This record gives sequence, C-alpha cells and structure tokens, in this order.
Amino acid sequence: MSNNSDEKVKHNSYFEGRVQSLGVETDKGEATVGVMRPGAYTFNTGTAEVMVIISGELKVKLPNSDWEIFEPQQKFSIGEKQSFDVSCENDVAYICYYA
Repeated sequence: MSNNSDEKVKHNSYFEGRVQSLGVETDKGEATVGVMRPGAYTFNTGTAEVMVIISGELKVKLPNSDWEIFEPQQKFSIGEKQSFDVSCENDVAYICYYA
C-alpha cells in the first residue's frame, strides 16, 4: 500500500458481510482494521499475521492449541498459510498486521 491520497481505501468483505475490514498503512507496515459480527469463522492466512483486539472479546483456536479468549489490547500471532478458528458473541473490532 502507498500513502497516495488519490488511492481508494481497500475494502474486504467476508462471510456474507459479517466480517469486514479496511486496508491501512501503519508505522508497523500494511494492516487492516476490521469488525466481526457475532458468529463463528475460519480464516486462512497468506502471510504471517499479528491480530490485536481493539474492542470486544474474541475466542480463538490456533493450530495445535486449545481455545483461548482475547480481550482489548491483547494480541495473537499466526503463521503464513495456516488456518485458525474464531468466534464471538458480540461485535469485535481488531487490527491485523501483516508480516
């Protein structure tokens, strides 16, 4: 991503619009800021990611791990080309940094 002010913001929509994110360039590099509506979702990574919860509570099952709960300001990492499961009972906001 570049900081070109004429460039449109990248918008991603998953799971029939129940998870949506916007692309942003941060001091840590490329990222997305998103929202998840209540539900259960499985994601696949292309690159390594670090996800930081902004608001809400997200239940996460990383590969070869048990379910864990992540709350605001907590983060988790997932490697490239991996799959992980999440679920939430209320809206969750997050920022996802890409390696």
